[in-house]
Amino acid sequence: MSVKPFLLYSDGEGNIYEDDTLYAVGRAGWDAFPVEADQWIELPQGGNLYELPGRRGIGIDVQTGEMRLCEKGWAVAAFIPPAYTGLFIAAYETMPDAPTLPLFCYTAVGWMNEKKYVPAIRIEKDIRQEAAGFDDTKVKEGTAHLLKAYPENRLVKHLMENCCMTYHCPAARNFSLGRWECPIPTSPACNANCIGCISFQPEEETIVSTQDRLTFKPRAEEIVEFTVPHLINAPYPIVSFGQGCEGEPLLMWETIRESIIEIRKHTNRGSININTNGSKPAAVDALCKAGLNSMRVSTNSAQKHIYEAYYRPNNYAFEDIIESLKVMRKYGGWTSINYFVFPGITDSEAEYEALRKLISETNLNMIQWRNFNIDPDWYMGKIGMSETGEMLGVKQMMDLIQEEFPDLKFGYFNPPMERIKGDYNHQFAGAPIQ
Repeated sequence: MSVKPFLLYSDGEGNIYEDDTLYAVGRAGWDAFPVEADQWIELPQGGNLYELPGRRGIGIDVQTGEMRLCEKGWAVAAFIPPAYTGLFIAAYETMPDAPTLPLFCYTAVGWMNEKKYVPAIRIEKDIRQEAAGFDDTKVKEGTAHLLKAYPENRLVKHLMENCCMTYHCPAARNFSLGRWECPIPTSPACNANCIGCISFQPEEETIVSTQDRLTFKPRAEEIVEFTVPHLINAPYPIVSFGQGCEGEPLLMWETIRESIIEIRKHTNRGSININTNGSKPAAVDALCKAGLNSMRVSTNSAQKHIYEAYYRPNNYAFEDIIESLKVMRKYGGWTSINYFVFPGITDSEAEYEALRKLISETNLNMIQWRNFNIDPDWYMGKIGMSETGEMLGVKQMMDLIQEEFPDLKFGYFNPPMERIKGDYNHQFAGAPIQ
């Protein structure tokens, strides 16, 4: 079936309609483009639609084939759930007084045959954050059990009361259910000033952070207390330092090192991971010696000038994140980049060349193709991207990278040790154990 969905618009009252005089299109950079029929998929379960106030959707006129604005209401975009990577942003024209959009992803969306469609691909087989996999009753029971089991543990209290029950963080919810990846926020401070930081925004900024940051420094014994039982008992167990509700975990590397050493006195099971900006290669070296198994370094770009315009680093540079990846590989650890996909920048020819260089230089294991949660206009303005250059298309870029680096893994989540050491395609949450 050829998919050619119609544009959606909102009436500003919470109601969304189709405009059957316009076909939906996508956006990359500053420009709107038709979407190939085979790039549309049904909006996966767990996806949502957003109204984009102060913005008029762009579509292709069904009669003339020309692009024009939908004047009937505000533009609409989709949030696509984890494990899926969007190929195009929602296409719209922003009115002069439009508010800055909050920190979500804004994927193009259309409507056809009573179904919502988005230009996206499933990049990850792992089901660990599928909406259908969470039973709210069991999550509440698991939360109550953990709070009772660790009554004096500030970190368990933070993870259960804030992350799990208030923000519905999938990682914290999985921890409440005793499975898969367990988060360990450790650092209230950060050495970057990311434009789109989800846990801290200056008061004068036009956006707000989506959650409150950790306010204390956990002790190693607090970390060890709940992570050891998780590693011993959970299926496909991972414990992960570095979460969205904190600053930069490498600023707490001494506590993390102490924790890793103590954890490994009790169990060798599972994977110990860190999600980081990779700013302190010497700290990464010390953690590898202590027993760190894997590291995911976040970046919006493989190009130094785009990276530093977004991260605004304090006392480190882009070169440090490259060095940290090299250090991890030197010790035989698993390396990923948490790669913020922004159509029009991520798939530019210059970015493609820079990414090839990064993969080759660092002997990278994996790319986690993550949807970038940010207002597109605001982001491009902040990093000084005034025009869109030559681009390959996100899907084509993925194909070219995979062709050149066949051993490089694609995904969306940190893989468990069973996947790292065994069969990457068959050892993951929800998969049968081979």
